[in-house]
Amino acid sequence: MKNPQIIDVLVVGAGPAGSAVAIDLVRRGLDVRVVDRSPHAFDGSRAKGIQPRSLEVLEDLGGLDEVLAGGSTYPKLGIHAGPLAVPWKMFTHREATPDVPYPNTWLIPQFRTDRALHARLSELGREIEFGRELTGLTQDEDTVVATVVDAAGTEQIVARYVVGADGGSSAVRKQLGIGFVGTTDESDRMLIVDASVTGLARDRWHMWPGRGGKFIGACPLPHSDMFQWMIRLKPDEEPPAKTDDILRRIHSQTRDRRIQLHDIHWTSVFRPNIRLAKNYRRGRVFLVGDAAHVHTPAGAQGLNTGVQDGYNLGWKIGQVLAGADPALLDTYEAERQPIAAGVLGLSTDKWGGIAKLDPSSMKRGKDEQQLALTYYGGPLAPADSMRTSTLRTGDRAPDAQLVHADGTGTRLFDVYRGPHFTALAYGADAARALGALTWPTAGAQLKRLTVGVTAADGLTFTDPDNTLQGAYGLDGDALLLIRPDGYIGHIATRDHLTATRSAARAMTP
Repeated sequence: MKNPQIIDVLVVGAGPAGSAVAIDLVRRGLDVRVVDRSPHAFDGSRAKGIQPRSLEVLEDLGGLDEVLAGGSTYPKLGIHAGPLAVPWKMFTHREATPDVPYPNTWLIPQFRTDRALHARLSELGREIEFGRELTGLTQDEDTVVATVVDAAGTEQIVARYVVGADGGSSAVRKQLGIGFVGTTDESDRMLIVDASVTGLARDRWHMWPGRGGKFIGACPLPHSDMFQWMIRLKPDEEPPAKTDDILRRIHSQTRDRRIQLHDIHWTSVFRPNIRLAKNYRRGRVFLVGDAAHVHTPAGAQGLNTGVQDGYNLGWKIGQVLAGADPALLDTYEAERQPIAAGVLGLSTDKWGGIAKLDPSSMKRGKDEQQLALTYYGGPLAPADSMRTSTLRTGDRAPDAQLVHADGTGTRLFDVYRGPHFTALAYGADAARALGALTWPTAGAQLKRLTVGVTAADGLTFTDPDNTLQGAYGLDGDALLLIRPDGYIGHIATRDHLTATRSAARAMTP
């Protein structure tokens, strides 16, 4: 190669995880390319539940409006027993609160989520390069060389970092030789079918239980005439492929011949993989999403965990490229791998319970919503850190309703939105410390916010309804440093300036 152009990051895979990390990197001004071996964007419904924490992430990345427009809250289950359908509330509907603006899991087929993220990436000036397959990967101390093949031939792309977001059969992971530990149950298969349907009410997620957990389910996909059918197959059953054969299989179990399929848009045979990559990083190459962990579909965890992988990694790559200590990149695996391990256990338990028709396995609550996930105790949030009465370093930073000096209201998340850090000073001593805090000119910048006192610079707010004080557990002066991914990077309730400077050093140039 003669003087190859070196880009900052190559992202391999344009699903939700790859698209999320690409958006975050591009909005930091980095030179990014995204390649995907598929000829076009994904067409199926597959992962269809977006959890509250992921909705917050999508809002920050700029893709939320289209996701909300393309989905809905989940309907009740309708569990069919002969001619009767028993309603079952799988989700408890919650009203938005000042600290949790999106409290309910959102139902949206994956193809719409993908397209919302692709549209956002396009707004930022990047287009996905479909039909391009990774076939080779080598690296040295400074760069990675990726060999990519398409119909026009072969290209070698030189990047400072590569992110593998290319699914459970990840070519990136295989090139790195990273083990993928876990199980695949070939005897437990499910046929997934997206089809236009008549003769079935759309106000229920229908479930027809069968012996041995061989159920059929049909979930209405919002703003369409389609349902996602889930047909759990017998160990020796050949998956029906033609429309008439699929319909015959549905009729045999539902005993309802009013149901008719008119168009089949997408089908897939799913086997529950339960696997976790031994490492999330090898040199200058990282794994995110299904390339790093694969789950059962129970609990809608896989897509959400993958998007949040990318959200955790993006700002760290940006900071290191701007001059931060490269050790910051080691914190990606240290923070995200334990999260995936816990989520794998949760979704596996739910899947096993569904097979036994355990009603509790069909319930969804705060464990699935991912609002309580924390990096507390990790390398950027040591267990001996200061805390408030409700929050520890490493916890999600809640939203709040504040009032500006001119009387206008704002959400705290509106202040956090963007690729920057935020320093929040509560009380006069913390505000003075914030005024004296210097910040590097390179990398993610610092947005300064004071509450309850007037500051010489930055944003000044009051908390008349105590939404900040309550959610953040503030009973005295405190200076909080919020990371670009919306988690608390540091809490200082004393020695405000010295403690915050020390914490910032590990995350900044």
